[in-house]
Amino acid sequence: QVQLVESGGGLVQPGGSLRLSCAASGSFLRINDMAWYRQAPGKGRELVARITRAGAANYADSVKGRFTISRDNTHNTMYLQMNNLKPEETAVYICHAQATVRLYEFDYWGQGTQVTVSS
Repeated sequence: QVQLVESGGGLVQPGGSLRLSCAASGSFLRINDMAWYRQAPGKGRELVARITRAGAANYADSVKGRFTISRDNTHNTMYLQMNNLKPEETAVYICHAQATVRLYEFDYWGQGTQVTVSS
């Protein structure tokens, strides 16, 4: 019904930047709230940032001032600009979306994209 595909991950040095993308496709009426989560090895999934359809955003305290979440509703795509990355932010970054499908709202997850912060 809804497929989420992340891209933009990779290897970056501490203090570097990356821009992640999450593209939604499939059969749905509307993509509502979207969010980025991350999961480091041996740890639980952590909310990084969330954005409403109207563009209201909130962030985990640890990334405020360094990460920016945005979206393009025309293309059903969400972005995460990550600046001044730290080694402890090495994780799989996973896209989440709530979508209206046939008048009901469902949750969808992407497969994730690996971000490695290392010198």
